[in-house]
Amino acid sequence: MTRRLRGTFLVLEGIDGVGKSTLLRALARALRRRGLSVAVRREPSDPRLGALAQSAAAEDAWTGAVYFTVDRHLAAPALERDLRGYDVVLQDRSFYSTLAYQGSALPLRDRQRLAQLQRSATRTPDRVILLDLDPAEALRRLGARDLRRGPLERERTLRRVARAYRTLARSHPWQVLDARQSPRELLRQVLAALDLPPPSRRTRLPRRRR
Repeated sequence: MTRRLRGTFLVLEGIDGVGKSTLLRALARALRRRGLSVAVRREPSDPRLGALAQSAAAEDAWTGAVYFTVDRHLAAPALERDLRGYDVVLQDRSFYSTLAYQGSALPLRDRQRLAQLQRSATRTPDRVILLDLDPAEALRRLGARDLRRGPLERERTLRRVARAYRTLARSHPWQVLDARQSPRELLRQVLAALDLPPPSRRTRLPRRRR
């Protein structure tokens, strides 16, 4: 067997409230039970930069996007280490989130510039799973958590972002799942569609949970 040089980079995408964190945890457990080494990552990597990015994005989409991109660029070396050390790297969000959230608020020319900037800042995911949910239902879920909504968690914003995600999905080979389904059914569908290689014999790093 040829030893893999790096692991599979798998990302969950979708608007706030669709259940990415729940599915991410369940998927990590399921893959580990199959004998695969798994690292779990989330964006933004630096909470301080993430807060700045969200605040800035509420006023100016391009500035918010740049903050998110700086965070992504600074996290890129750690991502590369995880890809060398683990069979699978699972991540909650990627640069596609910036393209959907901030990019959808920009003119076409700026969206194109933003896409080029993202690909120069970090690695493109190998697989993307989009959890699709009506924004009104997503907001109901967020409200049930009794959390203060962030500046990007408004129904008008989320509807624009959901449309942007669906447009991205049509132009990429993403797996799109109806997030109204139960967490168990979502996990079943993800696992059924994955075609991951068997566990490697690489030297494993300590398990990462973030």
